[in-house]
Amino acid sequence: MNVNKQVCKALVLTMMAGSAFFSACNSDKTTSTETASADSTAVADTTSAATPAATDAPKILGALPPTSEVPYLLQNTGADFNAGLINAAKKVDSYTTTTDKAALNLGAYATDIGYLSVYDKTQDVINYLRSSDKLAKHIGVGNAFERSLEKRFEANLGKKDSLVKIVDESMNRVHEYLEDNDRKGTAALTLTGSFIEGLYISTGLIEKYPKDVPADVRNSVLTNLMLTIIKQKKSLADLLAILKSAPQDAQVVEYTGYLTDLYNQFENLNFDEKVKTNSGDLVVTDKTLSGITAKVKEIRAKIVA
Repeated sequence: MNVNKQVCKALVLTMMAGSAFFSACNSDKTTSTETASADSTAVADTTSAATPAATDAPKILGALPPTSEVPYLLQNTGADFNAGLINAAKKVDSYTTTTDKAALNLGAYATDIGYLSVYDKTQDVINYLRSSDKLAKHIGVGNAFERSLEKRFEANLGKKDSLVKIVDESMNRVHEYLEDNDRKGTAALTLTGSFIEGLYISTGLIEKYPKDVPADVRNSVLTNLMLTIIKQKKSLADLLAILKSAPQDAQVVEYTGYLTDLYNQFENLNFDEKVKTNSGDLVVTDKTLSGITAKVKEIRAKIVA
């Protein structure tokens, strides 16, 4: 897929303007998404931070955006829902082989639930809640997705913001329990699964976006999708700090390596420096993001295999 010159021009102008898109995204949302607006005044600010030190992890964990942030941003790009980009709920039994596998895919399912919820696919959410409950029980946090949660969802069908808030609260309980019980590695892997799933959906929407739509609509959607992806560099840096602070078991070390490789792909864009200096080639296309897209596919394939 080639993104035409209008998309490139629009992206450059938007980046130079300070990413007003992200500020607008969070209007009329629940408090679960307000974290994004405070950290999105300018793309240069959100993408220029170096990887934080591992000792900063407790503070970073509390500042991470909620599970629903990326799904909300994706909806606000104007992109249509794509069911082919989420992980199948029926695969859940294959993820109960190890605690680490369950943690990674609990995170992935949480993002999928957020994605389904913001696009009002509420009936499908119930199946994902049940799969998430199996994984939560496997890692010892079954109270986060207990039967009462499913009842709360059923009682709020049609109330998108309420559903998303419930998801965010549930994942917060998971992370708090794991942190309080000195299971930082499991908590970090849950966050990793959620983060990669959000990026996988984002990059997949660009790759699969239909060409038979009006050019102005297509250009606008693709521009905003690219901005959504570029903005994730700061969250990726924070996630790496959390992984580095966790006990260094085999899976934590493995995924720290994968995410470091992904972070280097963001660094290779050198986009924040180009925006600051107004120099260099500011044009971003799907080819520019190909390194990020390929690495995200690779990591996600390992998570959901």
